[in-house]
Amino acid sequence: MSAPQAPQALVRRVDERSVDVVCDLWAQQREERAPTELGLRRVTADVVRAALLRPETVAFAAYLNGAAVGYVVLSDCSLNPFSDAACVSVDQIYVAKDARKKGVARALMTAVATFADRHGADQIACSVPSAVRDSNRFFARLGFTPHTIRRVTLTAALQRRLVGDTAESRFALDQVLARRRVARIRAAQGRFAAH
Repeated sequence: MSAPQAPQALVRRVDERSVDVVCDLWAQQREERAPTELGLRRVTADVVRAALLRPETVAFAAYLNGAAVGYVVLSDCSLNPFSDAACVSVDQIYVAKDARKKGVARALMTAVATFADRHGADQIACSVPSAVRDSNRFFARLGFTPHTIRRVTLTAALQRRLVGDTAESRFALDQVLARRRVARIRAAQGRFAAH
């Protein structure tokens, strides 16, 4: 006799009637991430609700045993004038902690693939935080490969660096780098002479 099958996730497209389900899951995700005070003021459930109801935004919600346990939000990244191919971007995917490792994320990504195929998108892209190992492994197992590296900095840090990036400071940096190169060459020559 075979083992009983775990319930399969049911995935539905989010509409006006189900948008609050995603907002509730979004709030749950936010609590897990320990948000900053600034983030708490800036993004509210009303802002999320309005974003989900925009015509260009597509979202799917996943349900296990009738309870909402995950969502995925998509956008059309082929609107980028520098992109050659039609592309759907996974802007956000979330599965509740107690529903993980039960096929929910896979079911959501199946909905993403079906949506992309039906809308003629040749590619599916996603941004995965580099520090989240499980997410990176999940997407790698599904065939996602690194395409670009997205670097992020604080606005204030960039401004500090730009203000300090004068001709004199660049010259000083070049001098330091040149001295390091010379020191490495001399050290390498010293090692070869000893042999």
